[in-house]
Amino acid sequence: MTKKLLKYLLIVFYVFAGINHFLNPRFYLGLIPDYLPIPQLINYLSGVLEITFGLGVIFSKTRKISCIGIIFLLIAFIPSHIYFIQIGSCVEEGLCVSPWISWLRLIVIHPLLIYWAWFVKG
Repeated sequence: MTKKLLKYLLIVFYVFAGINHFLNPRFYLGLIPDYLPIPQLINYLSGVLEITFGLGVIFSKTRKISCIGIIFLLIAFIPSHIYFIQIGSCVEEGLCVSPWISWLRLIVIHPLLIYWAWFVKG
């Protein structure tokens, strides 16, 4: 029962997160490191991949590859978390948190998200 609930929560989490890249792109653009080209493309591609992988978790035939995709996506987001810490954990007209929250997000929450996808993949 717990695994089934975690699977459905994972689906909802990533589908809504992916949709949010299109509804609220300014939030994400400030989190993309300056050294990466074409931040708008990166933002929208991230959204498409989150939606695609989230929906892929629904089906048993695509669940494993979708969860692995989520894991790789989360790994790809690590430079963004580091960049956010480097810029003082605050993006103008965007996310602004205490630096310890940024570290918590990178060191604790991010690995938990990776484990969550690993656990659901089966």
